[in-house]
Amino acid sequence: MGITKKKATATHELDAKQKMVRGSLWMTVGSVVSRLMGAIYIIPWYAWMGDHAKVANNLFTKGYNIYALFLMIATAGIPGAIAKQISHYNSLNEYGLSKKLFKKSMVVMMGLGIAFAAIMYFAAPILAAGEADLIPTMRALSFGLLIFPCMSVIRGFFQGYHDMMPSAISQMAEQFARVFYMLLATFIIMKVGQGDYVAAVTQSTFAAFIGMIAAMAALGYYYFKGSARMKMLEENSSNQLTISTSELLKNMMIEAMPFIIIGSAITIVKIFDQYTFEKAMGHLTNYTGTQIKELFSVFSANPDKLTMITISIATSLAVTSLPLVTEAFTLKDKKGVARLISDNFQLFFFVMIPATLGMIILAYPLNTLFYEPDTLGSSVLVQACYVGIILGFYMLVSTTLQGLYENKQAMLFLAIGFVIKVVLQYPFIAVFHVYGPLLSTAICFLVASYLTTAHIQRMTDFDIVLTMKRTLLILGLSLIMTLVAFLTRSLLYIFLSPDSKIQSLIIVLIVGLVGMVVYGYMALKLKLADRLLGDKVAGLRRKLKIKAL
Repeated sequence: MGITKKKATATHELDAKQKMVRGSLWMTVGSVVSRLMGAIYIIPWYAWMGDHAKVANNLFTKGYNIYALFLMIATAGIPGAIAKQISHYNSLNEYGLSKKLFKKSMVVMMGLGIAFAAIMYFAAPILAAGEADLIPTMRALSFGLLIFPCMSVIRGFFQGYHDMMPSAISQMAEQFARVFYMLLATFIIMKVGQGDYVAAVTQSTFAAFIGMIAAMAALGYYYFKGSARMKMLEENSSNQLTISTSELLKNMMIEAMPFIIIGSAITIVKIFDQYTFEKAMGHLTNYTGTQIKELFSVFSANPDKLTMITISIATSLAVTSLPLVTEAFTLKDKKGVARLISDNFQLFFFVMIPATLGMIILAYPLNTLFYEPDTLGSSVLVQACYVGIILGFYMLVSTTLQGLYENKQAMLFLAIGFVIKVVLQYPFIAVFHVYGPLLSTAICFLVASYLTTAHIQRMTDFDIVLTMKRTLLILGLSLIMTLVAFLTRSLLYIFLSPDSKIQSLIIVLIVGLVGMVVYGYMALKLKLADRLLGDKVAGLRRKLKIKAL
């Protein structure tokens, strides 16, 4: 009897880990591919903008920062709450309640989408804060709010079933359609038409609406494809719980509010930078208005396109782990929760540390490839990479804490970090200029991450010693990879110039490939990949004929 119970427990643990790895893989692929498309488009887009490139990117980024905040408010944090609530009811075999919650949420979100699209459209002159060119950009973005809330509910519904593939595919479809429309419109306006960069930016932002239509089509396909299986689960639902629709929505909104605040944390900080940096620099320096706008692009708009690729990995892990952590917590599986959290932290560092160090080594050629040869731009990108890993870790730990129903603590820790950001912002800009906002952001989220992680450890007693040992091993392997990448880059610099876009592309591809091969080989050799990604990795090692130590 005892042996059978142990086997069942081991199988459950393996299933949870497999779900997390498989889900993380899908969400990571979806996020990274869509982020890559969202970064690669900038190469032709930036070139076609000509002399207006930095100012156009400034306009684009400011519009998107406000839009991102509206998206978070309009969705009311419901996708994360939906995934959490559906996972909770599904773990109790209450699939009927899950479906009921989903349908009512769709109705509510449709109303919120229409309301917030109207607010953003008509409030654009106020939100633009005196920048007339920003008004059409914001109004073009408001159309995306009509679709995004409902789209997010469907994604949350699938994630609650631990099915991450539809969300990942829809992300890629959304980005492909968005980038295609954006580049086509920009080319026609800037190269065929009169070269009105404001009109080009407006159409580039309207592309978000086009992308969402494609994403909804992909989600609709997977929903109808899986409807028979979901119907079977609903028919076999326990139906022991009787909760009114208003009670369901009330519970969901209570769950959702902290998700708005935590999910908007990075966006709120970026908007704070947007409304303070240019004014502070205007008072503290003799730079012209155009120069200050260009500096805003250098520290905010330009690095974001690249660092958000790595941050999206952390977001993917957080989205995947949330319903799994909630499910284990609901079933009072304390060991399972602790193991999931430790595995998730290790998986995060396994990907993020080498990715961040690799981007730092390639900062100059990456900046040349995507923008232009610029020592300041590449130096700021290096700092942004360090900040990126802190932001990514914060997104992971804050979402994990919410999965443990500690929403108030999560908001408290964020509030402490944000107060630090506000206090440090002006003096840091005065001393460090363009580097100031990034440094204050790093300290803000470092403090919030530490407080959050410490609270998670107290709650779950996850194996912090094992987590730190594995993280140190990952750091060691990453440093070896970085050394090899640095030597490879130095060798290539003898023959290739990082000031040329084509030659920078060659440098990035070769150094990136060498880094991945070296890191992958060491991870397989030391069986680190097996421990973090599951036993199937052993088959890959055998195919590659790598003998494990």
